[in-house]
Amino acid sequence: MKSKIFIYLFFFAVLLILFQYMNEKSIFESQENRISILTKKKVEADSLNNLLEDRIADLNYFTLLGNDNAMTYLENLGMEADSVQTMVSEAIYEKNLIKGGNPLIPVEGMYGEMRINKLKFLNHRWILADFSDGSYWGEMIIEYFFDEKMQLDLTVISSVLYPN
Repeated sequence: MKSKIFIYLFFFAVLLILFQYMNEKSIFESQENRISILTKKKVEADSLNNLLEDRIADLNYFTLLGNDNAMTYLENLGMEADSVQTMVSEAIYEKNLIKGGNPLIPVEGMYGEMRINKLKFLNHRWILADFSDGSYWGEMIIEYFFDEKMQLDLTVISSVLYPN
């Protein structure tokens, strides 16, 4: 009788160990599966980040703050690129307040006064500007230059008015 109890205990222990093994194996496989999925997501996120960083570098190529040569030019004049960008932007936007429209814009507004809406500094010389009267809009390239007295000179190089 004692031997039968030991045999039953032995089989029960074997079944318990087998059950634990199968349970742990399924848990291990599910965790491995989750790890592989998360690793794939991490790789995809890293590649997406690299792609975005490359895209941002491409977009910043034609900007004042992304162009080392332009910033060096301004630093040689004793100016900081950030302050130049702020100063020139303010000078251009202040011209929007002039009665009759911004004098830099070479076209008259048909439904109001033409105003400059956005500026994009291309380098230490040129700005791409967007203008509109609320109905018609266009773009222009503005050249900015600091003379010997460090006075700002703004010249419109070219403009385009889009059809309505």
